[in-house]
Amino acid sequence: MIPSGARVWIAMGHTDMRKGMQGLALQVQQGLKRDPHGGDLFVFRGRTGSLIKIIWHDGIGMSLYSKRLEKGRFVWPSAKDGIVSLTSAQLSCLLEGIDWRNPQYSWRPQSAG
Repeated sequence: MIPSGARVWIAMGHTDMRKGMQGLALQVQQGLKRDPHGGDLFVFRGRTGSLIKIIWHDGIGMSLYSKRLEKGRFVWPSAKDGIVSLTSAQLSCLLEGIDWRNPQYSWRPQSAG
């Protein structure tokens, strides 16, 4: 569950997935020029695209979330560096392996007329 009021940022490009909380927090601070202790979620993807890590500081301590897809890849922007903001709904899609940039309904709403 994404904390209310928290912003979600995905780091562009590929990240060395050997990094833990401290290494990723340092990357947020130095590479992305953001505060890793400010309550936002920061999402990183490895080179193969099947593994992501998310760090989040809740004001008390840092958390690290990791997910590896058994099949498929996490959809990621093609830029080499920088940062992109996501909504919590887009992050939910990303975590399920769904293309968060253009999710498609599996049904069409019927008109009320």
